[in-house]
Amino acid sequence: MTNPTHTNAWKRLSSLRQRPQSISNIDSGLRQSDDISLDISKSLINDDVWDELFNLAREQNIEQWRDKMIAGEAINFTENRAVGHMWLRAGERTDVKDALSHMKSFVEQTHANQKYTDVVHIGIGGSDLGPRLICDTIKHLPKKMNVHFVANVDAADIEETLKPLNPKTTLFVIASKTFTTVETMMNAQYAKSWLGDLSVAEHMIALSTNADAVSDFGIDTNNMFPFWDWVGGRFSVWSSIGMPIALAYGFDVFQEFLNGAKMMDDHFMHTEMDSNLPVILALFGIWNRNFMKRSALAVLPYAQNLSLLPNFLQQVDMESNGKSVDRNGEFITDYDTGPIIFGQAGTNGQHAFHQWLHQGTNIVPCEFITVNQTPYNAKHHDILNANAIAQSQAFADGFESMDDKHRHYHGQRPSVKLNLKDSSPYSIGQLIALYEHKIFVQGVIWNINSFDQFGVELGKTLANKVLNKT
Repeated sequence: MTNPTHTNAWKRLSSLRQRPQSISNIDSGLRQSDDISLDISKSLINDDVWDELFNLAREQNIEQWRDKMIAGEAINFTENRAVGHMWLRAGERTDVKDALSHMKSFVEQTHANQKYTDVVHIGIGGSDLGPRLICDTIKHLPKKMNVHFVANVDAADIEETLKPLNPKTTLFVIASKTFTTVETMMNAQYAKSWLGDLSVAEHMIALSTNADAVSDFGIDTNNMFPFWDWVGGRFSVWSSIGMPIALAYGFDVFQEFLNGAKMMDDHFMHTEMDSNLPVILALFGIWNRNFMKRSALAVLPYAQNLSLLPNFLQQVDMESNGKSVDRNGEFITDYDTGPIIFGQAGTNGQHAFHQWLHQGTNIVPCEFITVNQTPYNAKHHDILNANAIAQSQAFADGFESMDDKHRHYHGQRPSVKLNLKDSSPYSIGQLIALYEHKIFVQGVIWNINSFDQFGVELGKTLANKVLNKT
């Protein structure tokens, strides 16, 4: 549990930072997993820097911490919990197998009965963003049920969602581990009222561990699907929280999503660091955050179906690594932790904030995400990917205009590009798991606990106090 600035690699990286880097001198070799390739040729990191970044990862014991996580040690030490989201897709634990079997049985029975046309998932945070993203990403696939999501306690969210639906053909999924989350339970109560005289037990299921609260609400506990305290909300899409994915597209699709994540888990566990995609992506971020002093990261998916990815990664990354106390219980004063995450789907972002990225006074590293094969119009797709390539090239090379400084692009603005084989559930599973492991690696290097979120709690407590006074 070492302050990273005390490592030899950090000191050497600080020295290397003083030497000018040029994108034109970067190794252009691709790093590749099963369905994803990573292009680091525009990273503004040369071979000497990469070598020291890998040394930093070794000095901070990335592989040992990874092994601790897999072995079930309580690496979430502030809550004395293991971190087991990888177990959800490994297919080895009996409790996980039983939960998946229960989930599969319910999904297949629901589809066979054909009683419901629509499923409304009510949750918030990690209980909402993950399944919402995946359902949006794979919406080109045939649907078995229409899927809708409600998260905000603002009544506009649930009222507008329910307007076109028929209570008799609607199934609600209530996602709350404790079944006490204020926003979720407010919306669940509204949904219960909206059902009128219809049976709650027939039109609602629960994703929870609180059987008493679920039963008191009127939901049949046989239709309660668990997840565990070793699964953080922002890492829970692989658990029963993925129920709306399975209901909307079929359990086989959900299983394919899990299989893709397992493939990335295997890559992360068994691939050497210099070819390990999560490690490389993490180190790209470490170099830019800590040595180039870049405070933000732009995530730019050039795929409309991935338009929710920046929102999802905001939570997974900023809730995990937005910390200022290290594992030793000391305030961090001599280095920075997680960056600001923002982004938008290309090409929309080009007409929003790319001007700032190209010519603004702040330099922001970018992560481009492209997809090779599309289920949509090929000509549109060619134009889309051409724009992604052009944008990364423009960030790297710039444009020299001595006659008109308004048209001058400085260039030398770093980026990397992740390219997916396709937008199948298998590929998307790999992508999400890749980002989970990237965040884990950065948290280890920064010597922080990436798996608690006490910063979320204060606002909730104060809101309850304000509410009690009104």
